[in-house]
Amino acid sequence: MPRHLFRKYLPSHESVRSNRYFARFGAFLQHPKLWCLNRRSVAGGVAVGLFSGLVPGPLQMLTSALLAIPLKVNLPIALVCTLYTNPFTIGPLYFLAYEIGKLAAGGHAQVEPAPSMNWSDPGLWFDEFLRWMLSMGEPLAIGLVILAVGLALFGYLAVQLAWQLHVRWAWRQRKLRRAGRTRRFS
Repeated sequence: MPRHLFRKYLPSHESVRSNRYFARFGAFLQHPKLWCLNRRSVAGGVAVGLFSGLVPGPLQMLTSALLAIPLKVNLPIALVCTLYTNPFTIGPLYFLAYEIGKLAAGGHAQVEPAPSMNWSDPGLWFDEFLRWMLSMGEPLAIGLVILAVGLALFGYLAVQLAWQLHVRWAWRQRKLRRAGRTRRFS
């Protein structure tokens, strides 16, 4: 893969070790595998990031870091890959997770329609909205786990495949360049 493009933006192992904020965490953030750019580390970072992106609430990056450190995968890649969930994509992703969970649970879940917004009493509306969200509990929870594992597996395999294709292409280009040089001198 074009590592020089990533290395320009990612911190080096030495800069992390010498950083006064990261030094507090000791050996946890100083392991070289957390910062290296090889096929397994990057693919693992993508998988951890995609899995952690579906964690509810603002805990995606924390979950990603807590998974990337013991698994020793690329930490910056894992953190960046959680950003696929944002206010525009979280609704469709959770709806997809709910539908997947409903299928996995046998399709028996019935959900009442969403409450209409009551502008005169936002507190009452928020209470009704929370009750409505909790009514989707089991199918949504099952669907989130299935979708998160599926996205992580897809991301891991996609990076592995893309990396292998890039390496094969680079070797082929190198072979063609060498063949062109030997013909000129013969």
